[in-house]
Amino acid sequence: MKQALVNILTNKGMTSYLILIDGHFLSNFNLQSSKILIMKQMFFVVLSFLCLQVSAQEFSNAWKDVNYANDTISYHNMDIYLPKIKKDKYPVVVYIYGSAWLSNRSKGDDLGTIGAALLDAGFAVVMPNHRASYNALFPAQVHDIKAVVRFLRANADDYSIDTNFIGVSGSSSGGNLAAMMGVTGGVTDFSIDDANANLEGNVGAYAGYSSSVDAVVAWFPPTNMLIMNSCGGTDMNHDDVKSPASLYIGGAIQENKAKTLLASPTSYVSSSNPPFLIFHGNKDRVVPHCQSEILYEALKKADVDVEFVLVEGGGHGPGVHVKENIDKMVEFFNDKFKSLNK
Repeated sequence: MKQALVNILTNKGMTSYLILIDGHFLSNFNLQSSKILIMKQMFFVVLSFLCLQVSAQEFSNAWKDVNYANDTISYHNMDIYLPKIKKDKYPVVVYIYGSAWLSNRSKGDDLGTIGAALLDAGFAVVMPNHRASYNALFPAQVHDIKAVVRFLRANADDYSIDTNFIGVSGSSSGGNLAAMMGVTGGVTDFSIDDANANLEGNVGAYAGYSSSVDAVVAWFPPTNMLIMNSCGGTDMNHDDVKSPASLYIGGAIQENKAKTLLASPTSYVSSSNPPFLIFHGNKDRVVPHCQSEILYEALKKADVDVEFVLVEGGGHGPGVHVKENIDKMVEFFNDKFKSLNK
């Protein structure tokens, strides 16, 4: 589970910081250096903190550290879980952890909450690692998640996956990637001004398979990073050259506007996008809730099936990742699966 706030522990004037972003300790964060050393990663299982009580997740089968990229690198590993109730095949949801794009080994985050609820509802759950921004810049992380989906389609029989429904969900930076998966289905190359992104990539061995998804649940995602400072309250300076967004695209976002927009889901919205459900707390001081509002408005304008839940009092995780909203996510995925399989 992930801590809600970005906490900076320092004395005035110091340049070295200990930062806690989405539950990941980052130490030796130096504002004068472009390098971030991840020294310690901790997962907090504090049920009262999230106001959520769940039992231990149960599954009938699990495959750990499945490599989806046809290489031996751990940041290209994923875990696959099947529900306790045995069937020939299961609809699947890929869940992407949040880390401000700064972790490459956090698969399994939220398995006991979001993952458990999906397993109980009969969905297979896939939790992948992906490259961090210090491993590779955008769009490498999008390439990784697309490779996950292609792998699942190519190897569906081996893992009892029903490829008639592949959903995707994620929180914070993972919510950004989930949203990108939804809005870039079928989009290979995209240009904004003088910047171009190949969005499909060549990760893995299954380029002939589709990476499109059938439904998206995005939890407090950055959606237009150029306006994160200006569209609502935040305790972070997202425009800073050492901010997570700037590190993700490889330069200060306001000095790289076209590239930043290429990493922003709002740039790709079209009427062909799959259904979306978006959650955001109105007290989120990390990613302001206007980020979800502008994605919602863009999807609605494009006549996409979309629902936005603004959670009163919700922060960057706490008050949002609660049972009521997780149940709503499960209901959403169930409804979309059933509508595709009438």
